[in-house]
Amino acid sequence: MHKDILVIDDNPDIRFLICNILKEQSFNVRSAANYDQAVIEINKKLPDLAIVDIKLDKTDKDGIDLLKLIISKNKLTPVIMISGHATVQIAVEAIRLGAYEFIEKPFSTEKILNYVKRALENATLKYEKDIIENKLFHSFDLIGKSPSILKIKKTIEKLSTSDSRILISGPTGTGKELVARKIHKNSGRSKEPFIILNAALLKEKTYEKELFGEEFDDGNISFGALERANKGTLLIDEVSEIPFETQANVLRVLIDQKFKRLNGSKYINVNIRLISSTSKNLKELVETGKFREDLFHRLNVVPLELASLSSRTEDIPLLIEYFKDKLSEINGVQQPSIDIKNDNLYTYNWPGNVRELRNLVERVTILSANESKENINKLMNDILSSSSSMENDQSLLEKSFASPLKEAREHFEKEYLMTQLKKNHGNISKTADFIGMERSALHRKLKSLGIKGIN
Repeated sequence: MHKDILVIDDNPDIRFLICNILKEQSFNVRSAANYDQAVIEINKKLPDLAIVDIKLDKTDKDGIDLLKLIISKNKLTPVIMISGHATVQIAVEAIRLGAYEFIEKPFSTEKILNYVKRALENATLKYEKDIIENKLFHSFDLIGKSPSILKIKKTIEKLSTSDSRILISGPTGTGKELVARKIHKNSGRSKEPFIILNAALLKEKTYEKELFGEEFDDGNISFGALERANKGTLLIDEVSEIPFETQANVLRVLIDQKFKRLNGSKYINVNIRLISSTSKNLKELVETGKFREDLFHRLNVVPLELASLSSRTEDIPLLIEYFKDKLSEINGVQQPSIDIKNDNLYTYNWPGNVRELRNLVERVTILSANESKENINKLMNDILSSSSSMENDQSLLEKSFASPLKEAREHFEKEYLMTQLKKNHGNISKTADFIGMERSALHRKLKSLGIKGIN
C-alpha cells in the first residue's frame, strides 16, 4: 500500500515540483494551497506524512498552526516543515512542537526524498514499537489457582458491565496495572483510551499540569491525562502520592465531571472511568490526615486487594510454566528446564512479588541456553541466595534506622562481629586481627554483646 503524503504550500511552482518528485516515487500525493484547503484534506484523511510551508497566504493561520493540528490528531504523524525565509527561532519552535525536520528552500530532489523516506521509516518503527509493546503487555494474564486470584478473576467478570470506580491495593509487583488493564479490556470502554498516570513519578509542581493540561499564550495546548482518557479509562497509579492540595481538585472533577486546563477559561467535560491503585494503606493515611477522607470514599467504591506472592505459593509452579512459555517465545530461545520442586522457590520471601518471579524466569531463560537441569537449578539458587542476602541487609538497615542510636550501634556491631566470626570459623585471633582489635578487647566486646560462640 502506497504512503499518502499531503503537500501544503501557497506557491504553485513549489507545490507542483514537490508533488511530481513524490509521484515519481509512487507515493499517493494530495496538495493544498492554503490553510483552509489543508484542513479540509486533513479532515478527509490524516496523511501518513505532511510537507508544510511555514508561511501561507492566510495571515492569521500559518504552517505552525497546521503542524499543531496534525500533531494533536496523531503525534506519530511526521511533519516536514519548509520555508525560504524563516528565522532560526521559527525552525527551533517547529521542532519543539513536534515537526520531524525543517528544510530551507531551495532544496534538491535528493534532499527532500531523503527526509521523506527517513521520516516514514521512523514513523513505521514507532508504530511497530507501540503495537509490539501493546501485544506484549496484553498477552500476559492473571495466572493462579489460589483462592485470592480466583476471587479477583470473578470480580473482574462482574465489573465488566459496570462503570464503578475501583481502588486496587497490594504490594509492589503484585499486578495492579495488569488487573486495571483487564478490567478496561472487559468493559464497554475497551475500544477507547486506557491512560496511566503514575503519581509516584511526578514532581510536586507538575501534578495539576499532568492531570488537567495547560493552555499557553501562543494558543498551544498541552492535554492532560483526564482529557486524553475521555470516554475511556484512567488509571492513577500510586494515588496516595498526589499532594493533599491537588486531591481537592481531583475530588471536584469526580463530582462535576468537568475541569479547566491550567491558564484556561473554559470548562472541559469528561466521561471517564477512574481506577486507582496503591501499595500503601489509604485508610491509615486518612487517619493520619495525609489523604482526604472524602476522596478516599469516592475512589473506594469497589475495593480490590491483591495478595503477596509469598502468601499464595501454590501459584508459583503455574506462574513459572506460564512465564517460561511466554518469555522463551519473546526472546527467541529454548524454554529452560526449571525444577518447580526447588524448596528455595517456596521459602524465599519474594519482596518483588510476581514481577520479581517473572524477572527471575526471564533471567534464567536468557542465561541458561543449552544448560543442564542441574546447572539451571544452581543458577536459580545462586540468584535467590543473592537476593535473600540483599533483603536481609536492607532489613538490618531498616531496623537500625528505627532504633535509638545506642541500640542501633549495638545491633550493627553484633551482626558485624557474628559475620566476621563465621568467616573465620570462630577463630578469635584471626577475627581480631582482621577487624583491627586486640584479642582481649574482642573477648570483652563479645561478652558485652552476648555472643557466646559461633558454629
